[in-house]
Amino acid sequence: MLDFKEFKNRREKLSSFLGDGVAILMNSKEAIRNRDCHYPFRSDSYFHYLSAFPEPDSIMVVIGGKKPKSVIFCQPKDEIKEIWNGYIHGPSKACEDFLFDEGYALSEFHNLLPKIIKGKKIFLLSSTEKKSGIPFLTSKWFRENDKQRKDLSEIIDGMRVIKNNYEVNIMRKSANIAANAHIHAMKYTKADKYEYEIEGEILNQFFKNNARNPAYSSIVASGINSCTLHYIENNSKLKDGDLLLIDAGCELESYASDITRTYPVNGKFSSAQKEIYQLVLLAQKAAIEKVKEDNFFDDPHKEALKIIVNGLIDLDLLKGSKDEIYEKELYKKFFMHRTSHWLGLDVHDVGKYMTNTKKKTAVRLSKGNVLTIEPGCYIRPSNEVPKEFWGIGVRIEDDVLVTSNGYDVLSKNAPKEIGELEAIIGTLND
Repeated sequence: MLDFKEFKNRREKLSSFLGDGVAILMNSKEAIRNRDCHYPFRSDSYFHYLSAFPEPDSIMVVIGGKKPKSVIFCQPKDEIKEIWNGYIHGPSKACEDFLFDEGYALSEFHNLLPKIIKGKKIFLLSSTEKKSGIPFLTSKWFRENDKQRKDLSEIIDGMRVIKNNYEVNIMRKSANIAANAHIHAMKYTKADKYEYEIEGEILNQFFKNNARNPAYSSIVASGINSCTLHYIENNSKLKDGDLLLIDAGCELESYASDITRTYPVNGKFSSAQKEIYQLVLLAQKAAIEKVKEDNFFDDPHKEALKIIVNGLIDLDLLKGSKDEIYEKELYKKFFMHRTSHWLGLDVHDVGKYMTNTKKKTAVRLSKGNVLTIEPGCYIRPSNEVPKEFWGIGVRIEDDVLVTSNGYDVLSKNAPKEIGELEAIIGTLND
């Protein structure tokens, strides 16, 4: 259940950062899928973060200074539209329910904007500047007047990257729903089923638990497909002896979970599969231990990379000196992505990763950060690799909260130990 006081508090916090300035944000527009069919509407993440107001084309104004306030501009009530498309709040009800100080019809925005912004600095997101319908904001004078225009993203990104208890509780629930969906998929997995059948079972579990949307297109990748990082076709038949990599998370109250698990279709790891899986699991556990307040954001990646490189050398899959392997990045043949990204209202959430891009200095982790830990190893067929390793793609991903005394794995309910996985796979009767 949404707590609208939480969103009002965020607007008040934002207004305290604005000084004698005004922030203007626009919600998403409806998007056409084809002809006259639309995609289900989803609010812009910035707009949702500050309001939870769920209607398209709305505009929010947050005013700083001695008399801070927040104003919502939205669609007026329209009984005919409501018959076709459902309830419209209208300005009065939007103001009352979502705790805005003032509410107006969208048609009033152009008349009231000059009065609101007169003599004030204007804070905008780049996406707001690009949207049409606000002549003043798209004028040549405004684009060229740097003193008048300020970047809003840096302020809100700094707020969003630190999750409070309200947000963490939602994200924990989202992670639990996704973890249980992964468990269900493990039980349902058998040879000769199709990847899309497994995806359907996962989506069904999301829906049953009121997570109406996946956080991203689910990856259900068996065999060689698991070596394609963003594989989403999900149309191959599961084969006995192959691994199945599932990267799937749900969205609850607009907050994302992001979990990846990898396991054998037939319920038993082969020797080669076990070697790679244990290596990635060891790397992931070591990386999670590096999730601590004041550690650098890239510390988990460095730890995971070190373990995977050492392991691949021991398996004779990486050849050459360590210095050469790191200098020439030879490991990228098998581990080509980073270990972490921020997680929140977007699956790849906002927030800086570097404090100094020239010096490549990573930001430090802070209490309330939520990030993924997801090392992987992907082995495509090659004459340089023994055949028993061909088509093995392993990624293990969890959602991790930085706490005052270390970390909390929000997605810990999803099993990942070899014994746990082999005991679960294929146990659900059709």
